[in-house]
Formats: sequence, structure tokens, C-alpha cells
Amino acid sequence: MAHITPPRDSAHASWLRHWPPGLPLDLHVPATTVHDNLEVSARRYPDLDCLIFCGTRLTYAEVRQNVESLAGFLQKRLGLARGERVLLCLQNSPQFVIGYYGILRSDAVVVPVNPMSKAFEIEHLARDTGARIAVVARDMVPVIGPLVEAGLIERILVADYADHVAPDFDLPLPFAARPDQTPLPDRMIAWGDALSAHEQAGPSVAGPDDLAILPYTSGTTGNPKGCMHTHRTVMITLVGGESWVHAAAGAVNLATLPFFHVTGMQNSMNIPIYAACTLVIMPRWDRRTAAELVRRHKVERWRMIATMAIDLVNDPDFDSYDLSSLQYIGGGGAPMPEPVAARLREKTGLAYIEGYGLSEAMAATHINPTHRPKPRCLGIPVWGVDCRILDVDTGTFLADGEVGEIVMDAPQVFKGYWQNPEATEAAFIDISGKRFFRSGDIGYRDEDGYFFIVDRSKRMINAAGFKVWPSEVEALMLRHPAIAEACIVSVPDERRGEGVKALVVARGDRQTLSAQELSDWCHANMASYKCPRHFEFIDALPRSSTGKVLWRELQAREWEGR
Repeated sequence: MAHITPPRDSAHASWLRHWPPGLPLDLHVPATTVHDNLEVSARRYPDLDCLIFCGTRLTYAEVRQNVESLAGFLQKRLGLARGERVLLCLQNSPQFVIGYYGILRSDAVVVPVNPMSKAFEIEHLARDTGARIAVVARDMVPVIGPLVEAGLIERILVADYADHVAPDFDLPLPFAARPDQTPLPDRMIAWGDALSAHEQAGPSVAGPDDLAILPYTSGTTGNPKGCMHTHRTVMITLVGGESWVHAAAGAVNLATLPFFHVTGMQNSMNIPIYAACTLVIMPRWDRRTAAELVRRHKVERWRMIATMAIDLVNDPDFDSYDLSSLQYIGGGGAPMPEPVAARLREKTGLAYIEGYGLSEAMAATHINPTHRPKPRCLGIPVWGVDCRILDVDTGTFLADGEVGEIVMDAPQVFKGYWQNPEATEAAFIDISGKRFFRSGDIGYRDEDGYFFIVDRSKRMINAAGFKVWPSEVEALMLRHPAIAEACIVSVPDERRGEGVKALVVARGDRQTLSAQELSDWCHANMASYKCPRHFEFIDALPRSSTGKVLWRELQAREWEGR
């Protein structure tokens, strides 16, 4: 068992003054694996509903049995070995949960993939991880099929979301309500066939320090990088998150955050399963469906992002919705606008509890105290997190109120970028015998020890909570034969906070390349949230004397007068 405490020296006294009353300063984290959490909850509460999805209910015993069957199939039929990486590409669904825990139960490593990804993006993940097996939804077969034909991926398990839709389910669905009976191509296996084989998994031999999750985050190099997380680093934020806002067994959670992202993975899936809660799963965001599910299932806990809250409160029928069962709401990803938080508070009587985390830290490193939250605030550091504000020019720590880069030393910080030692080295800085992770976020700490973001040092666009990395989008756009150069910048967007704009230098006569053609191409070749919504054709990109694109100048032009 790991014993984790917050730093207690004078440099951290300010935030400890506002530590939640009654919450121990020490966190005891079991020295177990993530899939053990499902095993424990299923033994203790076998008949409790674990998952509710489109009118179908699965108990903890049923989910556990499916996980065991899937793990057995992966091991016995597909030869999956300890430490192998497996791509998991699904929307929120029972199959995602079962696939995730089944891969871990096989002592393998989950590589979560955004289900909006295109072939170029999945190809990079497959090549980088060496994954030979993938678990995908049927609608991804046309996207990932060419990778199988090319021999990059050997075998694919294919799931139909519709398998878990109750016949009388009466809310809108983002997929066909009936299972697709179309025969699958060679080397693809139907999910149901895998489970019905009832193969027995071997004893689990993975330990706390085995690699468990490899979430990918993009960076300034243009290619996404895999964050190496062990069972231990996942367990630290998982146990800490549950301890910060405790939930009783059977508490009903609404899962609207995507499971493939670490925030949704931890807060909307892993933490509820650790606490033996019930997950009401939404495959894709729809404000009216979300409100009805809260009413119908008496949802008590709901993690969301600001964009979802904005959409919800702007619904003309918002005042008529029954949200009276809610006991906790919170989230992160982007600061919550105060007018929106106020409307939620008027409606529910609850404060929206904001937090802060990164893929490199497996979700939260900071959370607002529930008894004393501050608006548009990251919160205070949780157990074991030594967070400072760094002067990037001098390499020294700054005092309260001074603005610099947010850096942290914490036990949940990742073990490095997969097969990328140079990027790993660049992500850390050694100061006074400690190795601090450089977040790339610019912020400050106030006199109470609460942290705030004011800017970002990296070229990241925050579009409705989704991180869009300009260099990655630029690299993808340069695959278009008519594009000579491209520069991606953010633009103001009233609904999404920031939008994505492409400044394009076309090859030859630019009149032959239209914005609509380019938009269509982007949507066919990258996830939709990355796609530019605005295009501007220019003769040349401005450059410095050393040949670097002056993207800051182009960026500043878009935000003048804001």
C-alpha cells in the first residue's frame, strides 16, 4: 500500500489551510491493479447495477463475467501476452468498459483511441505502439480495415453498440438501433462470438508497476505521444478522486465525458467502479437526453465539461428539467463561465466544482475544496502534489500572485513518453533535488494557495475542452496535394471558446482550391474537433530571419480587440 501525503512545509501552508474539513491529509492507495477494483466490487455487490445503457442494465457480476470471457479469448485465441498494447476505439458503451477491463485483466496495456479518429491518426498509434490487436465499434471497420489489409494490425474485435439497446428505449440514439448482420471481413471477429467462446483467462500476474494505460497526447512535434501510466499511477488519482468527493455504493453517476480521455476514464468510469456505483452511460452528448436520464434514473453525481453545461443551460426548456436528484456536479477541461455556473447553482443548489489535470498525470492534480470553491479556478493541489510557479527565464520559483509556468512533482505523474526519451527529458526540470513536470500552462497561485491559469506556453487550442495541437493539424493538412504550407491558429468562438483556423498557402493557382473542398478533405482525414472551421488563403506565411513561421503574429491578429 502506498502512503501519500501532501507537502507540509511552509511553502505549501497556504493551500493546506483550506484542505477539506474531515478529509485526512494522508492517502492510502492499495498496491493492486486497476482491474482488481472491478473484481472487488463484483464480489461485494454482485447484483448491483454496474452499467445502464440505452435501457439495458448489467450487474457487477455480469460485467465481471464478460470481462473474464473477453480476457480469456484475448489470451487463448489471440495469444495476447503480458505488456502487449491493444487499441481500444469505442464510444462510451458497455463494450468500452468491458474491453478496457478485459485488456487489463489480460495483463496487457490499454491504448485508448478517440472514436472520431481517421485512418492517418490510428495508423500512427498502431505503428508507435506495435499493437497487433484492436477492439473497435462496427462503424470504425471502414476506417481501420485498410490497416488490417496492410498487415499493420493482425486481428480486430468488432462490437455493435446496438447489442445493448433495449427494444423499448425511447430516447435519440447516435447509431442504428438494430445490430448490423453484415459479415465481417477476414481477421475481424464479432464481439459476441468472442464472449460466447467462454474461454477462461489465466491468473493475473501484472503488478502495480506494470504498464497499464497508454493515453496519447499531442505535442509541438506534430505527432501524438504516448503517456506511460502504470497501475499505480492510475490508482493514485483514482483513489484520490473518490476520497475527495466520496460516493456510497450504488450512487448513480451520469457518464457523459468520453471514456477514451483520462478525465472521463477516471472520473466517469474508474472511480465509480472502484466505489461500486452505478454508471448511466451516454454514448454521445445530447443535452435533452442527458437531462432526461438524470430525471429517469435519479442521477446523483455528474462530471461534465464547461461546454456541456453551456449547452444545457441554453436549452429553451432548461427551467422545466428535473435535476433535483443531483448531489454533486463538477468538471474541468476549460474554465466554467460564471453566468453558467450561477444558472446551474440556481437550478440545483450546487456549486460546480472545478479541477485541473493532464494526460501526463492521469487526470486531477488540483481540485477545488467542495466547502470553499473559487470560480474559474483550478483548485488546490491534492495528495502528494508539490506544485509551484516557475520563472521560465531564471528557473526559480515565484511568489504568490506572480505569473509563470505551472510545474509539479507528484507520484501520479507519468513514467515518460513511450519510446521518446528526448520528449520525456524536455518535459521535466530538476530543481533542488526534485524532478518537476512542466505543464506548459501559465498561471499563478493566490494568497490562499489556489491555482489559476492565465495562458499557455505551448501552441494548444482549447476547442470546447478538446485539445487541438496546431502542429499536428498542420502535418495532416500537408498531406493534401494542393497545399504548400499551412499555419493553424485559434480564433474567438462564442460557443466553443476557441475555434480552429487554417491559413493556407496553396500550390500553384490557389483559385483551384476552395475552402469547402479543404473542409471536406479535413473531415475525411482527421477527427472533427481538430478540423478548421475557418480558412484563409494567403500568398506566403510570414517568417523570421531564421526561417521560422511567425505564428504568434498571425495568432495575435485574430484576437485583436477581444
